[in-house]
Parts: sequence; structure tokens; C-alpha cells
Amino acid sequence: MQAVSRRLGHQILKPSPSIFSLKSIYPLSDHYYGADHPRYASTLTTKGVGHLVRKGTGGRSSVSGIVAAVFGATGFLGRYLVQQLAKMGSQVLVPFRGSDDSHRHLKLMGDLGQIVPMKYNPRDENSIKAVLAKANVVINLIGREYETRNYSFEEVNHYMAEQLAMISKEHGGIMRFVQVSCLGASPSSPSKMLRSKAAAEEAILRELPEATILKPAVMIGTEDRILNPWAHFAKKYSFLPLFGDGSTKIQPVYVVDVASAVVAALKDDGTSMGKTYELGGPEIFTMHQLAELMYDMIREWPRYVKIPFPIAKAISMPREIVLKKVPFPMPTPTIFNLDLIEAFSIDTVVSGDALTFDDLELVPHKLQGYPVEFLIQYRKGGPQYGSTVSERVSPESWP
Repeated sequence: MQAVSRRLGHQILKPSPSIFSLKSIYPLSDHYYGADHPRYASTLTTKGVGHLVRKGTGGRSSVSGIVAAVFGATGFLGRYLVQQLAKMGSQVLVPFRGSDDSHRHLKLMGDLGQIVPMKYNPRDENSIKAVLAKANVVINLIGREYETRNYSFEEVNHYMAEQLAMISKEHGGIMRFVQVSCLGASPSSPSKMLRSKAAAEEAILRELPEATILKPAVMIGTEDRILNPWAHFAKKYSFLPLFGDGSTKIQPVYVVDVASAVVAALKDDGTSMGKTYELGGPEIFTMHQLAELMYDMIREWPRYVKIPFPIAKAISMPREIVLKKVPFPMPTPTIFNLDLIEAFSIDTVVSGDALTFDDLELVPHKLQGYPVEFLIQYRKGGPQYGSTVSERVSPESWP
């Protein structure tokens, strides 16, 4: 019986003459179905120019040809960028250094196997090389607006970005490098964060002159770090501190538009390489006007306390003095963040001669409406509570 089964097995495994005859009629060769065929070949270029995204219908279950290592993917901008990359069929490598729960919300954004979490140590060069081993695109979103006992502005915003650029240069297979900086980054800025971001831009362009630099303004969105802290503070203390007289001008931008700009830079024919883009929203606000927009959305009567910049800095200074001297972590600053106070002491708007959304063929959203609808969570009586702007009542009759 065993002999019979062995003979039957050999007959099944043995190629049939009919298969060879089919191959003579229909050329089912490996070459025909391999990467040499234009239908299946990747359009990724070997010199970093040309279209990175393969032509076709695209979509979540397609293969775009992009294998993007997104450093800082677990942050605010990261979730929106990962979603846009994944829905066009890109594989996204998500380096993380926190707990295994820090990236789980990203897994649902792509098809099976397209979102690949990879634990790494930003201070370990070998772990960074392991993340970049299979990547052909590097996007650096790493940034911090306050210092901690373990990480300074220089290390997070400057040295990590420079290290990524150096490793990407040695890699040899990285087609695009995108660095997300900050609008207003300058060596002469009063803010340490903006000075470190400017140093990172200079270091990256020194290593990779063909890198793309994106400099978004203050980003607005569901998890933002300006309107959320303002609304929380206003609800808790019934007033909002305005630094100076609230006349500092900023040009806030919707976070989804910034993610779209990163994707647009990857999808072009190489025209964005080696260029710097300043990404601001379509409207310029003073700090007071932006606070008014926040109050209108949470339907509370606005109450402000204007704090001169020297006094605001003095209130924020103790944390910075004792930060490295105490054996325990200090609370995370929100409103009274010394470096943000320094940054908001000067106007931060897009330069007149800068490359903008228009050069990426994008139209940014206005803030009024959907981009700030997340603030309805702060209405004390539910989404329908309070008066709209057109029905505003006097402070005396306000509950």
C-alpha cells in the first residue's frame, strides 16, 4: 500500500507533458510575470526622481511602491499622515519607543500587513538602521515643544533629525527624505525649539541636499496643542490668559492639510526635492481672534486676563530652573510653557516669497467649521447648548 501511495505521489509531483504543451501555446514564464513587465514593475527610480507612486487605480488594497518609515508616527500629525499613506496602498513602518499600545490606533488604517510597528531606540544607531532596512522613503515628524529630564530640544529636534539624514545617506536606497519642521524656525528666533528646528534643517540639507523641508504653522485638529489646552483652561478657571495684548499674528493650518502636503511631495515628479515649503492656513489670526473662535465653538462667554510677556515668562520659569535638578519628572507645561511664550512673542506668518500649498497644488481649509468642530466636546450642556454667534446674548444674561 505504501509503495502504491509513493508511486501516486511521484506521478502527481512529476510535470505532465500537457503542461509543457500549454507553456508552448501560452508564454507563462517568470519573466512575463516578473518585475520586468511594465504592468508589475515598480516605477520607483534609482536616483530619487520621478514618480514614486505607481500608476493605477490605487486604494487601500493596492501596492503603491512606497515603503515609508514614519518617525514620530504616534504623534499628532503622524496619525493623519499614516492614514493617507495607507489608504493609497503604501506600506508604513511605524517606529515607536513607548508601550505597545502607543501604535494600536494606527493598525486599523491600512490593509493587513501594511502598518508595521517596530520598536526602536532613538539613541541606538543600529535600531534605526533596522527600521530603515526595507524602507525607500523616510519621513521625520519627531519634535517636542517642551524639554524633559531625559530629552533636550537639541537632542530631539536637531540631533535625531541629523542622525536620520546621515543613516539615510549611507543606506543608498532612500528615494525621498521629508523633514517636517516649524514655521518661524530660525537661528535668530527667541525660542529654543525654533532655533533647534532651524539647526536640524541646516544639518539635513548638508547631508541630503535633495531633502524636502516642510514648515507648517501651528496645526489645528482634534488632538491639537493650542485650542484644546485653551478650552480646557477656560472651562476649568472661567477665563483665558492672553500673553501680551493678544495681537501676535499667527497663521494656523488644519493638520489634515499638512498630511496631504507630505503625500503630495511624495507623489510629484521630483520637483519638490531640495525645496522648502512654508505651510500656513488661508487666514491670518491674532491670538485674540483665535481665542474668540474657540469661545464661539464652546459657546461660553469670553473672559480674558491679559498677562504681559515678562510676567508670563516669570510664571513659567521655575519649571525650567528645576527641570534637571530634581530626581523626578516635572509636570508637562500647557498654557504656561516658557518656550511657546517666547515663540508667540513674535508674528509667525508665511513669507511673501516662500513656496506654499499652491506650489503643491493644494488648497488648505479655512478653520471655521469642520476643522474646529472637535471643540463641541467642551460645551457644558451638550452639543446643542448655548447660543450661536448670530444669537449671542449679553454677558448679564449669560448663564
